[in-house]
Amino acid sequence: MDKIVIANTDLRVSRLCAGSMGLGGGWDKNVVLDKGHEKEARDFLDAALELGINFFDNANIYSAGRSEEVFGRVLAERPGLRERIVLQSKCGIRWADDPPGSPQRFDFSYEHIISAVDESLRRLRTDYLDILLLHRPDVLWEGEEIARAFAELKAAGKVRYFGVSNQNRAWMEYLQSFLADPLVTNQLQMSLLHHGFAEVGISFNQDSPGYPNGWEGVVEYCRLKGVALQAWSPLDRGALTGDTNKLSEAGRKTALLASQYAKERGVPTEAIALAWLLRHPAKILPVLGTTKKERLAACAKSLDIALSREEWYELFETARGKPMP
Repeated sequence: MDKIVIANTDLRVSRLCAGSMGLGGGWDKNVVLDKGHEKEARDFLDAALELGINFFDNANIYSAGRSEEVFGRVLAERPGLRERIVLQSKCGIRWADDPPGSPQRFDFSYEHIISAVDESLRRLRTDYLDILLLHRPDVLWEGEEIARAFAELKAAGKVRYFGVSNQNRAWMEYLQSFLADPLVTNQLQMSLLHHGFAEVGISFNQDSPGYPNGWEGVVEYCRLKGVALQAWSPLDRGALTGDTNKLSEAGRKTALLASQYAKERGVPTEAIALAWLLRHPAKILPVLGTTKKERLAACAKSLDIALSREEWYELFETARGKPMP
């Protein structure tokens, strides 16, 4: 699988990132890890590595920490694997009742960042993260606190590089003003059906179908500064390949068109949806949500597809539900 270097780092990552959210038995806090969960994690890692994927995404909240835990168990039993992969995790989301009686909230405090990283490293059974992302914007964040946490984590060798998730340009610029090192990535929801990143330029100065506030300058800022764009939910949780009756009319037409393109090329529909993202010159890195071998393989076929400009725009126009202005 082709690899690219993330700017301002020495990290060479595969064009597809394997997301670990599906490991660890789901969101029920009462699940206890067993041999079945460990086998699933082994199979997931084996399938990803066999395809040439070396980039793995996690977060401290996934499966209430069990995703990191079971991933770490596999790392521990395979000496040398840690150095062959690029591993990132996230912090900043805190569920209700953590601790008991507290509300759900976001937390970019110095104390939480430090403790969250320590807990992630313990669960992952590694000494360092290649990338740490701040997961969702904390309205009460203080730049000085974040900068202090980042500096200490880097000095201790616990985190090599830092990034964000779900942050707009203004947040990124302001946060960057406090930091000694550049933010290297921003993970955002980007897909054929969630296409605000593309719509923001097309619908500027237009009345319909609606200007996506919040996307102003995000892609351009990231490209200008070398911030890698990662796409979470790049397949819209299987919306284009599952029951399309739940989609809007535009969504159903998009699924049909993607399916037609897929049949013409002899590939799965998800390969077309991912190829649409990969065609963007920003070199978007899709973060795959599946842990299944066959679906990972289906997604990898996207790397062999080169959509024409005409095909890309036909998919985009269909998804937006309106003709180009």
